[in-house]
Amino acid sequence: MIQPGSRVLDVGCGDGALLDYLVHLKGVDGRGIELSPEGVNACVSVGLPVIQGDANTDLFDYPDKAFDYVVLSQTMQAVNAPLVTLTQLLRIGRRVIVSMPNFGYLRLRWGFFVSGRMPSSRVLPHSWYDSPNIHLCTIRDFVILCQERGAIIERGLFIDHRGRPRQLGRSLTLANLCGEQAIFLLRS
Repeated sequence: MIQPGSRVLDVGCGDGALLDYLVHLKGVDGRGIELSPEGVNACVSVGLPVIQGDANTDLFDYPDKAFDYVVLSQTMQAVNAPLVTLTQLLRIGRRVIVSMPNFGYLRLRWGFFVSGRMPSSRVLPHSWYDSPNIHLCTIRDFVILCQERGAIIERGLFIDHRGRPRQLGRSLTLANLCGEQAIFLLRS
């Protein structure tokens, strides 16, 4: 979804794996912001331009449309105020890419139903008490948030349990039930 040579900000870039890929294989002018000192150190140690910062507070410091793309990968569910974060991402970037786990995924629903416990999976490996996830949402929830915010979804994919990407259709029921994760390309 990201064009070669673009200016990219990876928010919550972790150890820099995605940023490294984008910089070295897509030729982007990439920057990162990461909360954990371990993540920042991992990025800086391989030469990635990453600063320590908090997506909950530091996005306000970036100028409008400073980047072609802003990426928030597997982080939306862990921010304090998803609507505020989404608003800031759309302000900072010409396009925004959000990927997230889908808490409406059928296997998670079934696991909760059968065991009576908060589910975990390959994508959501944490127990309820040590999870960074504070805002559990489904693909449908995120689509509605985008509609309420006025964000335009240019492209939406869901990733099934085998890692295969599939286009979101008109009905979100299939995506919500079969999508372990989702990826959205947004613009204002």
